[in-house]
Amino acid sequence: MTTDAAYRTDRTTHADGTGTWAVLLPPDRYEAERLVHHDTLELTGLDDEPRPRLGDRIAVLADEPLRLVALGRVTDAGDRRPEVPEDPLSDRVGPRLVVAYTRRAFDGPVPVDALELAGPLTALAPAAFRDLADRLGPPPPRRTWLVSLDLPIEAASPAEAVGLFWSYVQELGPRELPAFVSPSGDELAMQAFVLGEEANQDPEEDD
Repeated sequence: MTTDAAYRTDRTTHADGTGTWAVLLPPDRYEAERLVHHDTLELTGLDDEPRPRLGDRIAVLADEPLRLVALGRVTDAGDRRPEVPEDPLSDRVGPRLVVAYTRRAFDGPVPVDALELAGPLTALAPAAFRDLADRLGPPPPRRTWLVSLDLPIEAASPAEAVGLFWSYVQELGPRELPAFVSPSGDELAMQAFVLGEEANQDPEEDD
C-alpha cells in the first residue's frame, strides 16, 4: 500500500545522491501493467551504461501520447534473468532493472509536456522528477470493493465446474471476461469492466 510518507519520499532530493530517472514502457507493456496489478516492474534490454542503481527513484512513462503512469524505486539492477513472458524485451541479452512501485496511476495517467527522453531510459534532474511527482499528487484514499466473475458452466459435478471455471479464466483473462465491481455495501452501484474499462453488459440498452 502506498502511503503519504512514500509520496513525500518520492518527491524529496536525498543528500546521498540518489539518482532520478525516467523509464519508457515498451508499447505492449503498458496494457499488461494496467490490466493486472503488479508490485514490481521488471525490464530487460536496457543499455548497459549509464544505469540506475539500487534506491534510485524512477518515473514510469507511457508513450503516444507521453504520460506519467507510475513512480517507483530500483530494488534490483543485476544481470538478466531467464525470459519473462510479460516483458517483450526479455529475449534480449542485457542487464535487468527491477522497480518496486510506490505509486501507480495506470488508470489515471498524467499528461507530460516538454519532457525530452533519450530512449527507454533517461536520467532526470531531481527538480524534473519532483515536478512529475507533484503532478500525481498524494494517493487517493483506499476503500473496499467487491469484485466478482460469473460464468455459466455445464459440468457433471461441482468440482468439474470449478476446474472448467479456472480454465476459462486463464484462457480468456481480462481481455474477454467481464468482471463486476461495486463499492462494499453498495451492490446496486455494480459496474462491469472489460480491458480495464467500464463495459455495458445490458443488450437492451444498446438497442
